[in-house]
Amino acid sequence: MNFITGSPKGSWQPIMTAKTNVQSYWLNWRVLLCAIWVLASIILSSLLIWKYERSRKPARNGGRETQQETQATLYEDETWRPCLKGIHPAWLMALRVVAFIVLLVLLSVNAAVDGGSIFYYYTQWTFTSITIYFGLGSLLSMYGCYQHHKKATGDKVDNVDGDAEQGMYVASELPQSSNASDQEKSLGAPEEILVRQHAGTWGYIFQIIFQINAGAVMLTDCVFWFIIVPFLTIKDYNLNFLIVNMHTINAVFLIGDTALNCLRFPWFRVGYFCLWTVTYVIFQWIVHACINLWWPYPFLDLSSSYAPLWYFAVALLHIPCYGIFALLMKLKHYVLSTRYPDSYQCVR
Repeated sequence: MNFITGSPKGSWQPIMTAKTNVQSYWLNWRVLLCAIWVLASIILSSLLIWKYERSRKPARNGGRETQQETQATLYEDETWRPCLKGIHPAWLMALRVVAFIVLLVLLSVNAAVDGGSIFYYYTQWTFTSITIYFGLGSLLSMYGCYQHHKKATGDKVDNVDGDAEQGMYVASELPQSSNASDQEKSLGAPEEILVRQHAGTWGYIFQIIFQINAGAVMLTDCVFWFIIVPFLTIKDYNLNFLIVNMHTINAVFLIGDTALNCLRFPWFRVGYFCLWTVTYVIFQWIVHACINLWWPYPFLDLSSSYAPLWYFAVALLHIPCYGIFALLMKLKHYVLSTRYPDSYQCVR
């Protein structure tokens, strides 16, 4: 078990710099500035989300609901369909199921070894979130494989009745014209056009969790490997198998899923990523205001005169972390659409 958990003698123990559950710790200029950064993040993120998310709601056109495609649009099949036509949805489902099982096992082992205190860390928050993502993704992929199987086997009853009921295929409507012969010449016989069904609530939740994880995983792993590890190695901190896996395998599975899936990546959902981190910070503040406890990350300590600078820097760090994943998405679009132009089916 030492191979998994490491030796407790080599573990890093944060130093208590000041009592956190006293009034003097919170009533000062440092906390005020940090609170301003947090409040500004909440306001800006909320405005960004409100501005763009409301555009996906159906608009009323007389007595009929219409919905134009916007940045917030997501179709149901995009939650389970692979990005290339030649890839069967079962491959994406298999990846998600394996990822869910592996992540759940690692999270369970971590909880069994260290107890519920693991959820005191942002890493475990993110790890839990990505586990939920792959769990929900597995269910959506299973549903997608079922739909794909029905279509492939040519189930007439299910395909015709089901598609008509769900609005998947409808006959094209002919425009009104006073000259019937002109209409026939210009349009010919009625054709069937594909009308894709917009994703439901769970589909949008799935996409939002995907984009939260995209930024959170980059933030977690980058801070750990480029800030915490170099600092902690000076203190003879020993990396064990579990810690290394929890800060690498999450990114491996997420990037693998990203390479295969058809999900969109609208930039405005960086707001959810910011709110995710803000929720964690507020949680830490509430805990420390009630209990005299060490901070899980040194840069969260409000007793330091550099605390406002640290909080501002971490807030700004969200932009490049989210941007890194956005660049990975653009790279995916460019490479696959160039190499497989006839098979690639993702929306850029």
